[in-house]
Amino acid sequence: MSVTTVFGSIDNYDKGGVEITGNEEARDYLFSNMFEVAGNAAPWERIVIAKNLENTIECIRAEGDSPWYICSHDETALLMQGKMEAHFIKPADSGLAPAEDKEGSVRLSGRPEGQVMGHVKASRGHMVLLPAGAAYQFRAGELGVILLQTLLGDESIQKWAEICQH
Repeated sequence: MSVTTVFGSIDNYDKGGVEITGNEEARDYLFSNMFEVAGNAAPWERIVIAKNLENTIECIRAEGDSPWYICSHDETALLMQGKMEAHFIKPADSGLAPAEDKEGSVRLSGRPEGQVMGHVKASRGHMVLLPAGAAYQFRAGELGVILLQTLLGDESIQKWAEICQH
């Protein structure tokens, strides 16, 4: 038997569904498709598509340059479509760093002053660590989709009624 792997994208995906086994019922599950969510999102919106307590997976439509962000804890960005760069700065102003008990990313008003730490180039399937206390900006030269693992915070957008099917 020959099996072909097909990678989805915003322009080409199968919506999928929930297959119920055993005594479970479909109403106990919610699901959405990350490419559909990104396809209907504004650039750089962080739409929560999975949540476990305060932990989230957020779907981001990557187009152009993102705002600058900083976070008090590590985050990871998994690129599901396209190519991007993640640029890092160690802020000179320690007051930019959120309090250690502040969860989720914090949007900065602009590019912070400080030591340039470098950048990472990523394409589909690459994961980038966004270290705690480092300011970062994504730059996407083409349409992309990022899954961000983080904690629920001020930038997290929850719109379950709009993105989930039963």
